[in-house]
Amino acid sequence: MVSNEELKKAQIVEARAKSIFPNVRCTECGSQSIEDSQADVAILLRKLIRDGIREGKTDKEVYKSLVERFGEDVLYAPHFDLQTAAIWLSLVIVAGVAIGGWAYRRLRQNTNVHVMALNLVRGVPLTPTEKETMLELLTPPPSLRRKWWS
Repeated sequence: MVSNEELKKAQIVEARAKSIFPNVRCTECGSQSIEDSQADVAILLRKLIRDGIREGKTDKEVYKSLVERFGEDVLYAPHFDLQTAAIWLSLVIVAGVAIGGWAYRRLRQNTNVHVMALNLVRGVPLTPTEKETMLELLTPPPSLRRKWWS
């Protein structure tokens, strides 16, 4: 027969384990937590977590033992370290360079057109490349519609 103390301990272990399960990824399924997965690896991970709690480990110690045994991929929220920071920072830098390049080209294109227009108003002759650029900008694109008679 199970005593009340043992039953309370089992309930506490299960409650703590259930609070950890959603944060641990099933290494076989990849996109599911071990709480949702019925894969053999998920069942093993759940058992390891319960055993760790029964041994008196804290939640951090349980997470640490899982990472040591299965690697950083077992956690949904990996630890923030220098490598993770470099990955996120590189994405921000690439996006910033792309946006900066686009803005620079856009600004330069508009500035050149405005300068050329001012030069025309002032009577300054255009260079051959400026004439070509103005013709490209001022010439309407060819119509893609077919005429009904052709």
